Amino acid sequence: MFPKEWAPPCGSCCTKKYAAIVQIPWRVFCKKGCDADGDTWDECLEECNEICYKDPVLKDHQWTSYIDRSPGDDNYSLECFYACVSGCGFKFDISPDKVEQVLPNRPLPPSPPPSPPPSVTRLPNKSTPALGIEHSIADDLPGTSA
Repeated sequence: MFPKEWAPPCGSCCTKKYAAIVQIPWRVFCKKGCDADGDTWDECLEECNEICYKDPVLKDHQWTSYIDRSPGDDNYSLECFYACVSGCGFKFDISPDKVEQVLPNRPLPPSPPPSPPPSVTRLPNKSTPALGIEHSIADDLPGTSA
């Protein structure tokens, strides 16, 4: 077991802030903010943007932004950003009030337009004009199952 002074204080703050099991991925992104290479608060925030928001790998295929390390879904990218900013705040001893006011300087990608509903094609009724009898395809199917 390591003594408490051996553990990085910033990482310990992230572990305390994101202690619940459901918050484990955010703990990781918080620690990435702690370990960011930037020497200033602004550089650290820029690294959070780079970590949490990715451009598509393949042109015109928004889904490919999920391939390159980003958390994936837009909401996850936002949560990642806030967790990373928390780590930056711990690293540079920024007040929690100021940390909570930081917004990503990168807008969320637009969501794809909804797909049009599938069109339904109906088969026309067959009619026998000479006899004046209407006949449908359903009449050709037996009324009992096998």
